[in-house]
Amino acid sequence: MDGIRGLTGWVGTVLSARDPGALARFYSELLGWEVARESADWVTIRMPGTTHYLAFAIDDHHEAPAWPSRPGEPTMQLHLDLGVTDVDAAVEDAIALGATVASYQPQEDVRVMLDPAGHPFCLYADEP
Repeated sequence: MDGIRGLTGWVGTVLSARDPGALARFYSELLGWEVARESADWVTIRMPGTTHYLAFAIDDHHEAPAWPSRPGEPTMQLHLDLGVTDVDAAVEDAIALGATVASYQPQEDVRVMLDPAGHPFCLYADEP
């Protein structure tokens, strides 16, 4: 089988937030991706030259996940890994856009960051 019938090629990851527009603007600036679609409860940004998208959906009850996870608290369901050539410079840029450095850092060569809604994402050293 070559995939399900009618597949359009749209591949996306969706993050919940109380303010999807604000979180989309954070990631749009962080990644340099353009806003592809926007409404009050859904915003999509597109990776240039692809059909890959990162979307943000309204969730009025969104609670930031605990990092690291702890019993009885919201847990992370997924996180984004972002390869960069200079981790320290990327951390500075992410902080300037509104991210914070997570207090728990399990690896020397990776920085776990928290976006403005509290979703963890990782910056790691990668070759271009």
